Amino acid sequence: QVQLVESGGGLVQAGASLRLSCAASGRTFSSYHMAWFRQAPGKEREFVAAISWNSGYINYADSVKGRFTISRDNAKNTVYLQMNSLKPEDTAVYYCAARLGYYSGNYVPAAFGSWGQGTQVTVSS
Repeated sequence: QVQLVESGGGLVQAGASLRLSCAASGRTFSSYHMAWFRQAPGKEREFVAAISWNSGYINYADSVKGRFTISRDNAKNTVYLQMNSLKPEDTAVYYCAARLGYYSGNYVPAAFGSWGQGTQVTVSS
């Protein structure tokens, strides 16, 4: 099982940008389908973006399309989430998640077996 550690969160004003990173342990990172989820206070954890092992399949939630970009560097065992034009409604704890193998099903938390501890993103208006 892969171990995940997120970083890069913080407090920013609306319209600003942040880049989140998720560093994975292990030598099989390239075998994992990676995703970002987020959870705001009082809300369920929701899907943000996902990327396949070779970056050939990328998917975004409608709420972040055109503003967020997911990418990965298999040589560095790291997946990134570039977040531009941030809005107050993007405020949440952002989690990195991993699933072994290729995946094109519903992006629900239960589909992913490995999780990081989360990083807080706060966007002020």
